[in-house]
Amino acid sequence: MSRPRVVVVGLGPGDPSLITAGVTAAIDRIPVRFLRTERHPSASLVPGAATFDHHYEAADTFDEVYRHVVDDILAAATEHGEVLYAVPGSPRVLERTVDLLDAEAAAGRIELEVLAAVSFVDLAWVRLGIDPYEQGVRLVDAHRFAVAAAGERGPMLVAHCHNRRVLSDVKLAVDDPPVEPVVALQRLGLPDEAITTVEWADLDRTIEPDHLTSLYVPALAAPVAGEVAAFVELVATLRAECPWDAEQTHRTLTRHLVEETYEVIEALEAVGDGGPDVEPAAYAHLEEELGDLLFQIVFHTTLATEAGAFGLADVARGIHDKLVHRHPHVFPRATDGLVDVEGSDDVVANWEAIKKEEKGRDSVFDGIPSHLPALLYALKVHKKADTVGLDLAAEIPSAPTALAAAVESPDDETVGALLLAAVAMARAADVDPETALRAASARLRDRAKAVETS
Repeated sequence: MSRPRVVVVGLGPGDPSLITAGVTAAIDRIPVRFLRTERHPSASLVPGAATFDHHYEAADTFDEVYRHVVDDILAAATEHGEVLYAVPGSPRVLERTVDLLDAEAAAGRIELEVLAAVSFVDLAWVRLGIDPYEQGVRLVDAHRFAVAAAGERGPMLVAHCHNRRVLSDVKLAVDDPPVEPVVALQRLGLPDEAITTVEWADLDRTIEPDHLTSLYVPALAAPVAGEVAAFVELVATLRAECPWDAEQTHRTLTRHLVEETYEVIEALEAVGDGGPDVEPAAYAHLEEELGDLLFQIVFHTTLATEAGAFGLADVARGIHDKLVHRHPHVFPRATDGLVDVEGSDDVVANWEAIKKEEKGRDSVFDGIPSHLPALLYALKVHKKADTVGLDLAAEIPSAPTALAAAVESPDDETVGALLLAAVAMARAADVDPETALRAASARLRDRAKAVETS
């Protein structure tokens, strides 16, 4: 049985004359047609197409929109065998839905054909009079500007600047504004095309953006997220010029990492679940302690860089890719052997299965650090035992039963069973036992201090 087939075509930057012959032929051949959005000058060239504009109105985020669009396309392709999906511009230029369809094709659920198309960037280079390869221009999505442009000084072409809020986010992501004006490119190739030079401070004030607006940034005074790069450079300088920092090794820094971690935990307790009622001083303390912990992470990374092992970018890339791989319900791929995600318990079960496969381990328990504090160790064992199907209710006595046994005959076994029963009870009540015990100990400390000073 053949797989459902999706043919993706691009409608170019706006001018209907820029539609390719291949795209026109595909539109004529395939009767079941879809448009990502009808808000495009060439949308009329796809007659009878259903649009996904309603998802933009109903969803809270663009990620939700794109997922709904892809789900609808998959359902239609399954029903009809083959569908045409038309997107603005080029299907391979900042088109997230096509990336998601690519993942579906890689997982073997559909056949995907993507036809080449003219992009708005082709007109942008002509209007700007530059060679993007010679200039080294980076293409960036405005919705991900703070992340996608991290470390960049320009030049950059920033796409999807469709409203003032997006332009404001772009502007605020840069702490040190560029001296040179930027260029707003709007409706390229259409009769009302506009190319405007704009000062950075007026970015979200001067122009009236629309869905065909992009921004050319020749140069920034400092890279986006330059603070991180500056911090890495600072640690390297300390290693080179400070006697104490120069003497440190991974082993000598271990106790500092543990201490800073516990100080972060203490700061987190003051913040609690967060929200507007938290005192500003609590957040200020948390910010400081997170900075101290970050210093430890960057220090260890610097030592690894000196050894030629890896750098901070490798660490960030590694955790990024790991999180993507362990969330197949968010970033689709082949999921043989995994359960369908309906809630957080399913996410945890899949996480453990994927982690076990990644590490090549025989057991989900192999990755539990042996040096964890006993209470945290018990909690991790209990959680992992839950994922393998063990009947925990039969294995662990109830808290009252365990308490009675410990009171009658207190020894290592009965007291250990009582503590394990307390961990099970805490999990059942969705209470973190580590946090609960720490809070109870703090209350006892405070009462004892009051007696001590009375």
